[in-house]
Amino acid sequence: MAQFQRISTAQAKTLCSTGGALVVDIRDPQSFAANHIKDAQPLSNENLADFMANTDKSTQVVVCCYHGNSSQSAALYLAEQGFNAVYSLDGGFEQWRLDFPEDCSN
Repeated sequence: MAQFQRISTAQAKTLCSTGGALVVDIRDPQSFAANHIKDAQPLSNENLADFMANTDKSTQVVVCCYHGNSSQSAALYLAEQGFNAVYSLDGGFEQWRLDFPEDCSN
């Protein structure tokens, strides 16, 4: 059974800085354009097929949404598609923005 793990912003930051994890942001394009985690890439239904085809399944993927709810479903989907290191960001972008405002791009 495919699984993902819920992680805190501190754990995600460590994964990104030491493990080379990729952050994908599933919020709407306007929210992403207004502000997002540095180096995050937007992920939506429009670019999902390209992401799936061009991303190594062994890549650590941290899924980010607004508050950490929708990211759980998206993380489960990625795990079901064969990604073997998938994480859902607890608290989502809003928590990251509070914890690490210096690591946001707008």
